[in-house]
Amino acid sequence: MTATSTAHSAPEKAPSIASALATTTTIQILSTMTALALTGIAPLVAGQFGLAPHYVGYQISVIYAAGTFASAMAGTLIQHRGPVQVEQLALACFGTALLLLTSASPWLALLASMVIGLGYGVQNPASAQILGAVTPPHRRSLIFSIKQAGVPIGGVLAALLIPAMAGWLGWRTTFVVGAVPCFAMIGVLALKGGPQRPPAPATISVWRGFIYEQRLVWGKAPLRVLAMLGMLYSSLQLSLSAFAVIMLVEHHWSMVEAGLVAGAVQACGALGRVSWGGLGDRYGGFTVLALIGVVSMACMIALWWLDTLPAVVAIGVLCIFGFCMSGWNGVVMAECTHHCAPEDAGRVIGGSLVYTFIGVMIGPAAMATIYGLCGDYGTSFLLVSWVAGLGALLAARASLAARD
Repeated sequence: MTATSTAHSAPEKAPSIASALATTTTIQILSTMTALALTGIAPLVAGQFGLAPHYVGYQISVIYAAGTFASAMAGTLIQHRGPVQVEQLALACFGTALLLLTSASPWLALLASMVIGLGYGVQNPASAQILGAVTPPHRRSLIFSIKQAGVPIGGVLAALLIPAMAGWLGWRTTFVVGAVPCFAMIGVLALKGGPQRPPAPATISVWRGFIYEQRLVWGKAPLRVLAMLGMLYSSLQLSLSAFAVIMLVEHHWSMVEAGLVAGAVQACGALGRVSWGGLGDRYGGFTVLALIGVVSMACMIALWWLDTLPAVVAIGVLCIFGFCMSGWNGVVMAECTHHCAPEDAGRVIGGSLVYTFIGVMIGPAAMATIYGLCGDYGTSFLLVSWVAGLGALLAARASLAARD
C-alpha cells in the first residue's frame, strides 16, 4: 500500500520518447531562432543600433562566448536542479533577451547576447539528459539528430519568418511576439515533467564540476576527438548561418531572394540532421562525420566562384553546404553518449560543448575579421575551408581506430 502510494505520488514522471523529443526539439527551435534573430534582418536594423551589418558576426560570437561559460557549469546545474528546471531557466533567458533587444541599444544588445548565450549553453546538456533517459542506445543517433534538427528549423524561422513579420509588424513587435512561446514553454515543462532530479550534492562547486566534466571528456580518445570536431564544425556552421544573407546581398541578390536562399539552406540542414543521424546509426558516427567534412570543404572552395556560378548552381552549393555543416550535431551528441555512462550523459555533453561554443565564438568573429581584410565573403570561406578538411581527417582516423 505504501509502495503503491509512493509510486503514484512521485513528483516527476519520465516522459515517453515522443513526448521528450517533442519538448526538447521545440526548445531547440526557440533557442536557435533567438540566437539568430538579428542575422536575417541585420541589413535592415543595423543602422538603428549604430553599427554596420557585418557586426552581427561579433554578436554571434558574444552569444557563444557566454555559452562556453554556461556549458562549463551546465552539468553542475543539472546535478543540483535537474534537467527540467535547467531547461526552464534557458527559456527564461531567451524570452528576456528578445525583450532587451527591442531597445536598439548596442549595450543592451550586448547584455541580451550574453543572456542568450547563458540559456543556449545549458539547454543542450539538459535536453541530452532528458532524451538519454528514455532513448535506447541503438536509436540515439537518429533521435538526437531529430532533436538537433530544431537548430536549422530555428534558422529557417530566423531567415524567413522574422524578416516577414518585421516587415508587417515592425521588428520590435516581432521580437516581443517571439518572446511569448519562450515563456509559454516554461509552463509546458512544468506540466510534462521529466527525469527525477538527482539528490542535491552536499556542496556545489562549479569549478570542481567543470574539472570533473573535462576529465570525463579528455579521459577517452573518442570523446577528445568529438570535442575537437564540435569546435571545428561549429565554427563553420555558424559562419554560414551568420553571413549567408549578407554574402548574397553583397553579390547583388535582393534581401528577399537572399532570405529565401538562407531559409532553403536551413531547411536542408534540418533534412541533413535526420539523414546523417540515420546513417550514423547504420555506418558509425565517425564515418559519417568524416564524409560531412569532405563535402563541406568542397562546397566552401566552390563559393570562391560565387559571382560566376549560375544562380541555380550557387543555391545548390549553399544547400549542400547547409545539409552537411548543419547536420553533424546530433551525430556528435549521440556518439558522446556511447562513450560514457548514462548518468554522465549531460555532464559529458556539457563538457564537450565547451569546445563547440569556443568554435562558434571564434568562427563568425574570424570570418568578420577576414572579410574586413579581403572584402569578399567567397574568398573568406575559401581561406577557412581547411577547417572542414581537418575535421574530416580527425573523424576518419577515429573511425579506423574504432574498427581495430
